[in-house]
Amino acid sequence: MRADRLVSLVLLLRQRGRMSAPALARELEVSTRTVLRDIEALSAAGVPVYAERGRNGGFALLPGFHTELTGLNHDEALALLVAGSRGGAQAFGLGSPLASAMRKVVDALPDSARDIATDASQRVLIEPTTDFLSRPSTTEAVSDTIGAEVRRAVFAGHKLRIRYAPADQPPAWRTVDPIGLVTVRDQGYLLATRSGADRTYRLSRILAAEELSEPAQRPDRVDLGQLWQERTTRFRYGGDTLTVMVRVNPERCAELIDTALAVREEATDPDGWLRLEATFQDARHAEWALWQLATHAEVLAPQWLRTVLHARARTLADQYAGKEQRPEDI
Repeated sequence: MRADRLVSLVLLLRQRGRMSAPALARELEVSTRTVLRDIEALSAAGVPVYAERGRNGGFALLPGFHTELTGLNHDEALALLVAGSRGGAQAFGLGSPLASAMRKVVDALPDSARDIATDASQRVLIEPTTDFLSRPSTTEAVSDTIGAEVRRAVFAGHKLRIRYAPADQPPAWRTVDPIGLVTVRDQGYLLATRSGADRTYRLSRILAAEELSEPAQRPDRVDLGQLWQERTTRFRYGGDTLTVMVRVNPERCAELIDTALAVREEATDPDGWLRLEATFQDARHAEWALWQLATHAEVLAPQWLRTVLHARARTLADQYAGKEQRPEDI
């Protein structure tokens, strides 16, 4: 870990020039004292780093110093820089390693291409934090410590002990056989088995993790894409799911597809609206999702859901049908 940090420190000074000890500490996520010790270690190893005193002082490298890193061409570096803008690294607890890797990518470029690639990466934005409707994304970061422990167990093929907090349940320890890691819409998941039964754990709900020395009971080869498809299919159609027949304005159909577990198109009505069969996790999920569409959707069946939404709409209408507010009441 220290060797990686020393390389990152050198790359920061190469790319940004003079930096203060507190600024380096923030970038490397360590204490100022650790930065000072690392500076001493670099000097002892022959790296030409020097201190500039004064109010605007800091540490810098002698001009012309170069690190020995494998070169990348422009398109290769740009691909990595753009990929680094996605949220998957946060979902797997790889935020700090990603930052370190990006510094190495930039430093590996020839001097003539470094500024071009950096500028080009700023012209591309992948998965912004909000969309046109100002709806925020829901990336859930995983701590580096937990992410590293989970990854080690997955890659080494060892059993994993986790303290997991399911929704609306108290946390509990359990020992699992990890199979692989999946990220979907910037959410990280651990695919595993527990006592032979399939289990899927959201990484952000793992409160602690410990790699065990015992080998995991799992197949030598796995197709994660196929496995994920099988598990999502069981989730969508297994258990007490709710199927709803609904008419929806085609301009809002994408929102319904995003929130429902599954959507199957039945027909197009004469007015252009789509008649769909939508599957929801339960009644609460269906009521919430269809309420978001307001007058752009109409439930056709079941009747009890129409009644629930009608009562909800009437309550809201009654709330706003009272006396008109005076300016002094606002």
